Amino acid sequence: MIRRVTVPSLFPPPTYSHVSVVEAGTRLAFLAGAVPLGPDGTLVGPGDPVRQAEQVIDNLREQLAAVGSDLGHVVATDVYVVSGEPAVLSAVWSVVEASGLSAGPHSSTLIGVACLGYTGQLVEITATAIVPEQVRTGMSY
Repeated sequence: MIRRVTVPSLFPPPTYSHVSVVEAGTRLAFLAGAVPLGPDGTLVGPGDPVRQAEQVIDNLREQLAAVGSDLGHVVATDVYVVSGEPAVLSAVWSVVEASGLSAGPHSSTLIGVACLGYTGQLVEITATAIVPEQVRTGMSY
């Protein structure tokens, strides 16, 4: 059970919640940062933060599926973008919104940074998700 809260006394966020509360006893998945690398390890979308964000979302989907979860069960993300330009951050955030991640809505922080781990990397997203009960009954970890 996820309870998403928008705090009435705070400025309302556009497409995310201020707080996500998860009942005790729920299995959580803490995902390592998803990066814009293809299956062969090559950088996808060199110089293009929007294309890189799309690849990162695809990789997040794969990470979540591997543990029986999906984008709709993400409760929190940190979105890192190599840029100090609000327009670039907004373009990446548009990809996040279109992905279904904000359907919850989930709690998120969008962060402009100086650099990320791989040469040419412009986007990375970390996430925390719930692993639904009905899915995990037959899975082992």
